[in-house]
Amino acid sequence: MTAIKHALQRDIFTPNDERLLGIVNVCKAGKKKKNCFLCATVTTERPVQVKVVKVKKSDKGDFYKRQQTWELRDLTEVDAKDASKENPEFDLHFEKVYRWVASSTAEKNSFISCIWKLNQRYLRKKVEFVNVSSQLLEELPKAEESVPSGESQSVAGGDEDALDDYQELSTREEQDIEGMMEMCEYAVSNAEAFAEQLSRELQVLDGANIQSIMASEKQVNILMQLLDEALGEVDTIEGKLSSYEEMLQSVKEQMDQISQSNRLIQISNTNNVKLLDEIQFLVNYMDLSKGHIRALQEGDLTSPKGIEACINASEALLQCMNVALRPGHDKLMAVIQQQLLFAELRDTFARRLTNHLNNVFVHQGHDQSSTLSQHTAEMSLPKHSPLHRDLLRYSKLMEWLKNTHREKYEGLSRTYVDYMSRLYEREIKDFFEVAKIKMAGTTKEAKGKFATLPRKESALKQETESLHGSSGKLTGSTSSLNKLTVQGSNSRRSQSSSLLDMGNMSASDLDVADRTKFDKIFEQVLSELEPLCLAEQDFISKFFKLQQHPTVTPPLAQPETEEADGGMSSRIPPQAEHRQSLSSEKDLVRLMMNKIFQSIETELNSLIALGDKIDSFNSLYMLVKMSHHVWTAENVDPASYLSTTLGNVLVTVKRNFDKCISGQIRQMEEVKISKKSKVGILPFVTGFEEFAELAETIFRNAERRGDLDKAYVKLIRAVFMNVEKVANESQKTPRDVVMMENFHHIFSTLSRLKISCLKAERQEAKHKYTDHLQSHVINSLGQPLEKLNHFFEGVEARVAQGVREEEVSYQLAFNKQELRKVIKEYPGKEVKKGLDNLYKKVDKHLCEEESLLQVVWHSMQDEFIRQYKHFEDLIGRCYPGSGITMEFTIQDMLEYFSSIAQSH
Repeated sequence: MTAIKHALQRDIFTPNDERLLGIVNVCKAGKKKKNCFLCATVTTERPVQVKVVKVKKSDKGDFYKRQQTWELRDLTEVDAKDASKENPEFDLHFEKVYRWVASSTAEKNSFISCIWKLNQRYLRKKVEFVNVSSQLLEELPKAEESVPSGESQSVAGGDEDALDDYQELSTREEQDIEGMMEMCEYAVSNAEAFAEQLSRELQVLDGANIQSIMASEKQVNILMQLLDEALGEVDTIEGKLSSYEEMLQSVKEQMDQISQSNRLIQISNTNNVKLLDEIQFLVNYMDLSKGHIRALQEGDLTSPKGIEACINASEALLQCMNVALRPGHDKLMAVIQQQLLFAELRDTFARRLTNHLNNVFVHQGHDQSSTLSQHTAEMSLPKHSPLHRDLLRYSKLMEWLKNTHREKYEGLSRTYVDYMSRLYEREIKDFFEVAKIKMAGTTKEAKGKFATLPRKESALKQETESLHGSSGKLTGSTSSLNKLTVQGSNSRRSQSSSLLDMGNMSASDLDVADRTKFDKIFEQVLSELEPLCLAEQDFISKFFKLQQHPTVTPPLAQPETEEADGGMSSRIPPQAEHRQSLSSEKDLVRLMMNKIFQSIETELNSLIALGDKIDSFNSLYMLVKMSHHVWTAENVDPASYLSTTLGNVLVTVKRNFDKCISGQIRQMEEVKISKKSKVGILPFVTGFEEFAELAETIFRNAERRGDLDKAYVKLIRAVFMNVEKVANESQKTPRDVVMMENFHHIFSTLSRLKISCLKAERQEAKHKYTDHLQSHVINSLGQPLEKLNHFFEGVEARVAQGVREEEVSYQLAFNKQELRKVIKEYPGKEVKKGLDNLYKKVDKHLCEEESLLQVVWHSMQDEFIRQYKHFEDLIGRCYPGSGITMEFTIQDMLEYFSSIAQSH
């Protein structure tokens, strides 16, 4: 092993400036036995680095090579496997565990001891040595005794020399060695002689030492006596210490008793502090002042101060009842008694509050009836803001009742809904009665203007009462075009006067002021209802606290009173209410509003039916007003009761509007014309004009313009179709005249009103008017020069059959003589006479309202001149060089037309 160690030092470690301090021959555990050496080395340069190097013999030769190196500071654990038995196995824990088997236990122990010393000397790192004998780590010489002499000298001895730091000789030591060497010059040449001399000198020194020891025996005896005396003193001291110890033991027992007493006192103080804390907690959170108790039991619920005191007391009571008790508090008798007191106070105050508010509701329901007549005369609904203002003082108490006594809270809700529904039912019914009477009065005044039979006010009231229970289902309503029968006359005034004799009043018979008055009445009705509903809904939300929690579903009972309204009431049966699941408090507010104002929708429908019966055109006013109020209500709250109710009524108004339009169309289809008089402007054409003018005035700033545009399209198409129908059936008036006059009137109306949705119809009316004007002119001009027309029609027929134009004059029936004969029959005088007759006939067929006579006469003049030029052209082409001309000139024709027009 020594030779291997020297070889490794020389070949491997010396070139790297390292010293080999420990070596062990090992092989890996559990594998094929391949021997290698683990070496413990340190560097010669500072700072010193300690390493464990694995060295293996090369396979190609007898030299060794470094295979793997570990830093000793990376070593965490050394496991010797067994500390009591000899076991060559051991483990080194670096980044992983390396298991080795040494060639002998002594080598293993020597290597582990070397590792321990290197760690203690250079690293001072906490490396765990497991299953290693403590003697091995403390006394190195004992470990060396078990090693054979040769190996011990080579391994352990080498370790001892290497582990001691190298120290240089001091100057004195160098001088002594040099003096010795000078005295024994032969020490270098003869070492044995030098060693013998040194041995003899050592023996001489040993003898001197023994003699010196023997000479000091007396001092030894004296020293022994002193030691005996010292032992005696020690015994004395030990006796005193024993007595002191007994005294201290007694003091210790007394101190233990004092400590125990102090601990008990501390525990008692701690318990007292905790008890005081518990008592203060109960006193602070479960103690209700006498003032609060007195307010709950006897507090004045009518005065503001009393209500404020009751509110403070109820909030304090609620806090005391809702306090979170600590474990065990509910078993204390005082706590139980206090809870019973709180429950009794809660029930007492809830009963007092409920009775008081019930009385307020009942009193309000009966007291308001005395003021109904005053508001009815003014056509206004009574304001309930004073009641709301007084009741809102109790809103916090209602919230307290809602949180503590749900049944009483629900009972108050039912009571309020019951009495207020009765009150509002009377007020709304009287209000609508007055509105109906005023509407009917408007109609009465209008009929008086047109000399129709007046109706007594009592009869009107009776009619409105009959309408009140009809739920809006009215029959026999009239419109502006009720089955008109055109009676012959020469002017539009005669047609209008005939319409006044109809059994039902048409829309054109009503004065604009009367319709405006109806519009104001209807607007006043809606304006009175809107703030009433909004104020009541706002009050219900605030008073019953229905906006602070996600869901509240108190079942509201149906009011006891039933209204004799023909079974059309909007009340919800109680069974349906209990089955209904309300998803939010807004649904509950809407349900309460439906019960309180259950008669509004019925009364509105009845009022709308009356207005529609008075004049179907009133549906236009109602559609605009109702649409505006629905739009306003939806902007405030789309889900409110007002928005929903007005939306339902708007459907009825829209249905009446559509019914009005359909009625007008139906009456257009049923119109009859007289066979003895000229047609003129058809009544439904003037009716459409009146409707359009009225509608444009009403819908000028309306939000619901789309409904009117659709009605316009339906009406104008019906007007076009029925104008053609009447024109085809007309026997007295030519078809072209009927079409021309009526489409001219339609075109003028549409051009004046500038209705954007009827641009295409306006152009169509213009084309129809122009086409039928031209057709009427052409048909009428064939009569003044009838023979001349027939002659030239024959000429054109011959040319069309293939006869050359210059050869037409050779035809027997169309020769020059025949042409001259025909022309002589139409001298200027006869032509003027024929045109005068034509003027009279045209004037006979045309009506005065449209003033189309001059337009038609001028068109005929142009057409006559065109025919004249056409005849001259045919004469020039078919009878060239004949010198044949008409008996009159174009200038003569212009004079004829002008003089005839002026004469008439």
